[in-house]
Amino acid sequence: MQGRTLEELGLAVAPRDEPLSYPGMWPEESGLLAGDRMLSLDEDDTYEGRVPVLAVGSNACPGQLRHKMAESGITSPIPMVKAHVTGLDVGVSGHVSLMGYVSASPFKARGTVRELFLTWLDAEQLAVVDASEGVASPTGAYDRAWLPSCDVRVEPELDCGRPLPGTYVYVNRRGVLHGGNGAPRRHRDQHSLLTELLVSTPRLRELFGDTPEEFCARARFDRRLCARGTRLFAEEKLVVASGLEPYVR
Repeated sequence: MQGRTLEELGLAVAPRDEPLSYPGMWPEESGLLAGDRMLSLDEDDTYEGRVPVLAVGSNACPGQLRHKMAESGITSPIPMVKAHVTGLDVGVSGHVSLMGYVSASPFKARGTVRELFLTWLDAEQLAVVDASEGVASPTGAYDRAWLPSCDVRVEPELDCGRPLPGTYVYVNRRGVLHGGNGAPRRHRDQHSLLTELLVSTPRLRELFGDTPEEFCARARFDRRLCARGTRLFAEEKLVVASGLEPYVR
């Protein structure tokens, strides 16, 4: 097996282990995640039996994906392909994650162009990621939605950049946080995001402390506290719709 290890590439750290690193390091180029290594991809690779899932947060971090698959004993490789995405932006989820961070969630943004990663998942891999996002759980944070190309254009850098007919993405059930003007705020690095939220929301400081480090330490694996923080976002009227709700089936 060729390629380089995630450690060598600086991609090994998983946000689930280090919450302030969220969304984790993303690869510099398209590749094939195979265990703890990144291998090369080329235009001759096929994705038969796989579905495209757009990654807007830590699912684009190989270290995080490796953890998710390893926990379920799945060793099959995952193609990760850079793509230009038009009509979508990356916002802040309207919930506090049990992993100790405030995660990313997409929102509809006409005309916006972002470079994101597509993960091409087989049935087993898709089931693992679905479970990690709480898709089948009534108390989960996300639904998986199909975005048709007429509304969100996704152009992979491989395959000559031809747009896909559509792609899946995980949409937060509670919406996304706004930045004070009613419009969704864009997700920034976790430290800056938590600093801003704690400074602007006294009730959040009462629950999670004064610093991002305290926030992560208190939230991590405390289901009751995370639920209280999530309710607080709604009570403080910090949450708006993502605009992607109609695509959830």
